[in-house]
Amino acid sequence: MTSRDRELDHLLADLDPEQREAVTADAGPVCILAGAGTGKTRAVTHRIAWRVRRGDLRGQHVTAVTFTARAAGEMRDRLRGLGVTGVNARTFHSAALRQLRYFGARHFRGGMPELVDSALKFVAIAAARTGLKTSRAKNFDLATEIEWAASSLIGPDDYAATIAKLGRDAPAAPEDVAKVYAAYVEGKQRAGLMDFADVLAHTADMIGEDEAAADRIRSQYRFFVVDEYQDVTPLQQRLLDAWLGDRDDLTVVGDASQTIYSFTGATSRYLLDFTRRYPDAALVRLVRDYRSTPQVVGLANSIIGESKGREAAMRLELIGQRPSGREVFAETFKDEAEEAEMVARRCSQLIADGTSPSQIAVLYRTNAQSQAYEEAMASYAVPTVVTGAARFFDRPEVRQAVVALRAAAKNDIGELPLAEAVPAALEAVGWRPGAAPSGGAQREQYEAVAALAGLADQFARQYEASREDESTADSEGEDRGPTLEEFCAELGRRASEQHAPAVEGVTLASLHSAKGLEWDAVFLVGLADGTLPTTFARTDEAREEERRLLYVGITRAREWLQLSYGLSRNPGGRERKLSRFLAPLGLGGFPRAPEPSAAGPRQRTKKPAKVLDCSGCGKPLTDARDRKLGHCADCPATMDEELFERLREWRVTIAKEGGKPAFTVFTDVTLIAIAERCPASDTELASLHGIGKSKLDKYGPAVLCLVNGGTVEEAVAVSSDGN
Repeated sequence: MTSRDRELDHLLADLDPEQREAVTADAGPVCILAGAGTGKTRAVTHRIAWRVRRGDLRGQHVTAVTFTARAAGEMRDRLRGLGVTGVNARTFHSAALRQLRYFGARHFRGGMPELVDSALKFVAIAAARTGLKTSRAKNFDLATEIEWAASSLIGPDDYAATIAKLGRDAPAAPEDVAKVYAAYVEGKQRAGLMDFADVLAHTADMIGEDEAAADRIRSQYRFFVVDEYQDVTPLQQRLLDAWLGDRDDLTVVGDASQTIYSFTGATSRYLLDFTRRYPDAALVRLVRDYRSTPQVVGLANSIIGESKGREAAMRLELIGQRPSGREVFAETFKDEAEEAEMVARRCSQLIADGTSPSQIAVLYRTNAQSQAYEEAMASYAVPTVVTGAARFFDRPEVRQAVVALRAAAKNDIGELPLAEAVPAALEAVGWRPGAAPSGGAQREQYEAVAALAGLADQFARQYEASREDESTADSEGEDRGPTLEEFCAELGRRASEQHAPAVEGVTLASLHSAKGLEWDAVFLVGLADGTLPTTFARTDEAREEERRLLYVGITRAREWLQLSYGLSRNPGGRERKLSRFLAPLGLGGFPRAPEPSAAGPRQRTKKPAKVLDCSGCGKPLTDARDRKLGHCADCPATMDEELFERLREWRVTIAKEGGKPAFTVFTDVTLIAIAERCPASDTELASLHGIGKSKLDKYGPAVLCLVNGGTVEEAVAVSSDGN
C-alpha cells in the first residue's frame, strides 16, 4: 500500500457508510441530502480533501460556496486540519465581489460602482421621488420586497404582473412598488452604486460577456461545492451556472425540510430537480443524527413527518445515534411575561449547575420577542448575546480591543508569549480576566472582549497542532509559540471574513438566524398559534414553511429542549391556542388537540384543554406556580411550616458558601413542594418540579436529612461531604 493510499484510508476511517459514499463519489454531479446533525460539513470537507489528496485537483481549483461567513470560516479551518489549503470557501457575494474587483475594470469601463452601504436609505429616497408616503417600517418592507424581486430575477417592469400571477402580497399597491423599484434602480445607477444583488448579477453578466474573464475563472475553479442548496435564489443559481459553463463537476448539499428563506427569493426547486437536470448524478442520503438525543430526534421526526408539498417528497427520517437523554419538556404559562421570567430562571439554574452560557439558546419566531427575554435575563444577571445585533467585529468594544492589541504588538508587551500578551494588552481597555460585571449591557461588552482572549488561546492551540517539526523553533532552540503580531493578523483575516468567535453568553435569536447553529440547551418560546405559524402565513405553502422553521428550531438542541408558550400575550389578555404543529402531539405540559369526531368535523374550542388538575378541588390549573405545586392557591396547603423554614435556612447557608444567589440552589416554589410532599426517597424527590439529576446528586442527601428531622447544621455537613 502506497503512502497516498494510507492517507486516503485514514481520511475515511471515522466516516459512517453514507458519509463515505458521499466522500468517495466519482467526479461529476453529486447531490447529498443531509438531515440536521448528520455531519454534512464533515462529509463535504472530507470530499474536498479526498479529491485533492487523490490528485484530481489542487485546493486552489475548488470553490466551496456557503451561506454565511461563519460557515465559510469553519470550512476553511476544517480543511486546514485535513491538510488542504487554498480552497476558495466563501459566500456567494464574497466570491462574486472578489472576481468583480479583479476583472471588473474592462466590464464597467467607467469604473466599478461602489457597494451601497445602506439599501434602505436609497429605497427611502426612491419612495420620496415617486411621491409615495412611507415610514421607516414601510421603507424596510419595500427594501425587503425589492431584494426578493431582484433575487428572483424579476425586474421593475415585470413586478406587478408577476406577483399577481404568484398571488403574492405586496407591501403597497403593486404599481407603486414597481415605481419605487424602478426609481431605486435608476438612483443607484446615477450615483454609481451597486447593492449585493447587483454584485451577483454583474459577475454573471461579466462571465457571459467577457470570454477572457470567463476562461480565467473557469480554468482556476474546476470543482464546485454548494452548501444549503435548498436555499439558493434564482440569481445565485444564475451565477453558479455562469461559473460552471458546460461543466458538471458539482457537489450540492441540502435538506428540503430546512427550506426557510423563501421571503428572500430562496427556493428548494433546484435541489428537488437536481437529479432531473443531471440524470447521472450520484444521490446520497445522510440520516444518522449525531447531534441530538433520541428524544429530540423523535420530536423532530414527528413534526416534519406531517409535512406536505414538494419538499415533503424529499424529507429524511433521522435516526438518532446518541444515548437516550431527558424527555422534551413542554410548559404553558399564564402570559409572555411569566414565560420570559421562568425561562431566565431556568437559564440561571442551568448555568449554576455547570452549563456554559454559550451552550444555551432562547429561540423565538420574531426579533420583536427578544426584549422581554433581554430584560428577564438581566434581572437574573445572566449574560446574553443577541443575534441580529451589530456584527461582532463592528462592536465598539471589540474595535477598541483590537486597536489596543495592535498597539501592544509594537511595544514591549509584544515580546511576551501570547497567553501573557493578550490579557496585558487588554488592560488598556479596562478588561481583566475573571472580573465580569453581574449582567446587562456591561456584561455583554465584557464577554465580547473575553471572546478575543479565548480566540487567542484557540489560535495558540492551532499553532501547536500545525507544527510539523522543530524547524519552527527560534534561534535559542525553543519555540515560544505565535506572536501577538501574528494573532493581530489572524484577527484582521477573521474581521474581513466576518468569522466571529463564540461569545460567552446565552444566545437570544430568531429561528431564522439560528439556522446552522446548535446548543446543548435550547428553549423554544412563544409557540402560540398566530405566532408560529405567523398570522401572515395565509397559504398552504407559507404554513408548511412555518412547520419547517419549527423543525429547524427543534433540531438545534443537543440534550435539553424546552417548548413553551403563554396563554395570553399580556396579563389578562385574550387566550391563545398552542401552535397547530404541536397540538396533536399531546406533549406533557401542553394541551392535546381534540380528536376528530366521527359525527362530523372537529369542533373549534375557545380554550385549550386542561393542562393539570388541582389535587384538592380538581379544577384545571393555569397558573405556572400552581401547576408546580400541584394545587391551586384557594385550596388549603399541607405544608410543614417548620420544615420549610429549615429548608430555607439550609439553602441560604449553602448559597453563601458557594457565593451564588439562593434561588440557584432551589427556588421558593421547589422548597414549598418539598415541605408539602415530604419525599421519603430519591425517587419521590426527583418527581418534584425543579429537581433534576444534578440537583438530586448535589443536594438530595441534605434535603432528605431535613425531611427526616435533621438539623440545618447536619444537612449543611451532609452537603459539604457530598461536594
